[in-house]
Amino acid sequence: MAANTTFPALLQAYFTDRLLHQKQVSPHTIASYRDTFCLLLRYAQQRLHKTPAKLTLPELNAPLIIAFLDHLQQERGTSARSRNVRLAAIHSFFQYVALQAPNHSGLIEQVLAIPSMRYERNPIEFLTDTEIEALLAATDQNTWIGRRDRTLLLLALQTGLRVSELIGLRWQDIVLGTGAHVRCLGKGRKTRCTPLRKDTVAALKAWQQEQQGCLEAALFPNAWGQQLSRDGVAYLLAKYVAMACQHCPSLQHKRVTPHVLRHSAAMELLQNGVDCAVIALWLGHESMDSKRPALPILST
Repeated sequence: MAANTTFPALLQAYFTDRLLHQKQVSPHTIASYRDTFCLLLRYAQQRLHKTPAKLTLPELNAPLIIAFLDHLQQERGTSARSRNVRLAAIHSFFQYVALQAPNHSGLIEQVLAIPSMRYERNPIEFLTDTEIEALLAATDQNTWIGRRDRTLLLLALQTGLRVSELIGLRWQDIVLGTGAHVRCLGKGRKTRCTPLRKDTVAALKAWQQEQQGCLEAALFPNAWGQQLSRDGVAYLLAKYVAMACQHCPSLQHKRVTPHVLRHSAAMELLQNGVDCAVIALWLGHESMDSKRPALPILST
């Protein structure tokens, strides 16, 4: 076998060349795929009594990978959905290997034939108009943090941006004049522009007057002027949900995460008669059909 088609060489090239340079996937995807292979290599080492550097591609066959996935569920309590995420990472690697080491096509075909596990999908959670009003009203408009948080929540609820996209915004990504929109870098390093409503534009203009920062400055900084973290957004959202529950009891029965704000944006578009394919593009999905299975659940 050529040196560059050994398993260690293929795995390294997959991360450094395929994912980072060719596909330019997000750091979140890199971390998820890295964790999958750390778990797989640890399992293979225990099963085969070989270090990762000594493993060969034929040893990572379909039976071993199926046993690994079963191990995740039975020994580590991994859900069917998380199992499928791990399998997707493995499939992605073997799709790359198919181009680099076609002499292993039989092995590759067997691994790629491993099916995802079916599981019952929970109904998609979203906020009603009343709940949204209560959430926004919970922010204290007499404080800098309260004004920042209301603007952030309003933008998230209107655009459906992912939390990673939201916290990564800079002032240079916002156009508040004619054709007002927000430009963000989404999954797969793909840029998309999302139109802004008048109320969102007004809130952003008011927020802009307070900032007086450069175009490269974070749109929603923390108290130290640095970019908010994902945990920071989750914390502020949980705080306002708890406050809003006092005036809107229905929120007590919902687990409101940043992703629920994204669902709420999709639901508003759906209720206004926007086509499912357009909603998928609005949310930044790679495939126009990728959101279709979820939309019937949203409509119930």
